[in-house]
Amino acid sequence: MNRIELLAALLTLVSSASAAELPNIVILYVDDMGYGDLGADNPSSKIPTPNLDRLASEGMRFTDAHSSSGICTPSRYALLTGRFHWRKFHGIVQSFDPPVLEEELTIAELLKQKGYRTACIGKWHLGWNWEEIRNRQVAPEKDQRGRPYYSPAAFDWSQPISGGPLSHGFDDYFGDDVPNFPPYAWLENDRVITQPTEPLQITPKTAEGSWEARPGPMTKDWDFYAVVPRLTERTVDWIGEQKGKEGPFFLYVPFNSPHAPIVPTAEFVGKSQAGGFGDYVVQTDDSAGRILKALEENGFGENTLVIFSADNGAEHYAYERVRKYDHWSSAPFRGVKRDLYEGGHHVPLVVKWPGHVPAETVNDALISQVDVLASVAAIVGSPLPENSAEDSYDMSKVWTEKAKSPRQSIVHNTMAGRYAIRDGDWLLITANSGAHSKVPAWFDQERGYLQDDLPGELYNLKLDVAQKHNLYADHGDKVKELTTKLKQIQANGQVRQ
Repeated sequence: MNRIELLAALLTLVSSASAAELPNIVILYVDDMGYGDLGADNPSSKIPTPNLDRLASEGMRFTDAHSSSGICTPSRYALLTGRFHWRKFHGIVQSFDPPVLEEELTIAELLKQKGYRTACIGKWHLGWNWEEIRNRQVAPEKDQRGRPYYSPAAFDWSQPISGGPLSHGFDDYFGDDVPNFPPYAWLENDRVITQPTEPLQITPKTAEGSWEARPGPMTKDWDFYAVVPRLTERTVDWIGEQKGKEGPFFLYVPFNSPHAPIVPTAEFVGKSQAGGFGDYVVQTDDSAGRILKALEENGFGENTLVIFSADNGAEHYAYERVRKYDHWSSAPFRGVKRDLYEGGHHVPLVVKWPGHVPAETVNDALISQVDVLASVAAIVGSPLPENSAEDSYDMSKVWTEKAKSPRQSIVHNTMAGRYAIRDGDWLLITANSGAHSKVPAWFDQERGYLQDDLPGELYNLKLDVAQKHNLYADHGDKVKELTTKLKQIQANGQVRQ
């Protein structure tokens, strides 16, 4: 071996050693689960979540964590890109819509550049280029709300589809894209693998709430109850397949539960004291537990960074659960999914990394899911390119050294034109109400929420976490200060630390 060959061999060894030291990274991202549903966050929860509670005890549990939006697609976009969604869009990707992701850097792309194997298993809900396989001779019809829907003949299901996970840094994908949107079929990598042959015909009674499944193409004998078990099984299998392979992996598991349709399988019915939704949360917790167990059993427990969170708060059915079961999914906050109130976006967050993140730690630092990308980049030693992840703060030292959070502010948004800004202990809502979903009158009366005619809402969350006392009329200077800061962030972006 000559000198050049020896040097090349040494560089290869150093590179391999460095890759071996990098942690595996797993993100568990549940759907429509409120802060008050997790037992570790709410001792009064009527829903047992032993696996996620154990995860919280083994890592760092955050009490002031937030998703970018109060709905699905925007929060997923922000998590993967480190950008507030409202810089580009507000709503969800509808059935057969194109991708919202374009050239933005994703966590998967960043990690793939560092030699990671990458996989997404579960609910994508960021769009695909469905037009690539659409038969334009078959015109769409309209549902009762005027939304287009297609027959199975409207697509050539045998063809690949771009724009999905494989177009944005993932090596592998398996899932049903969106549980209550067509096509009701399994997708693997860049194509549908169970061909839809008939229109949606299933409208069974669900355990709670409405069916919410939109019309469109369906695989024959599609079983909504089988989705969570199949995704869990596939995730566990994928983890097992990584055993013995060189280099680290990144696994993103966006659960489709406990989002509607609320369909817990028979073994979980009655396992909570919070009705069908509670039972579905128990099933979700069980799935998370199976995935965490697979990490341990395959030897990945010690060198894996696990991040658990939710895309937004619980659906508006949460109000009725208060009356029926004395369980408040948003406890101790106000509001539900879609709202600017805390219950819309104040979510559970746990970070576990044995030997690096101190166990049994509760952290009150302000943190957003947009911070995950910059934090992961710092951990794997990958500088972020210019014009990427511009809203993401590096929280790696907050996780590993309990350092002070560099984040002072978060801009909250779900619907276009309606914003809130959190700055320190203060929260300004620049709308006459932080609610989007209709709030039952009995709930406001029972909780002591009063209506006013003010153009906005201002709260000191340190003193009033339930947002009962609107200080908008009493602190004009603070309203002006926060309004100015909101406009600055909207115009210029955050300054990465």
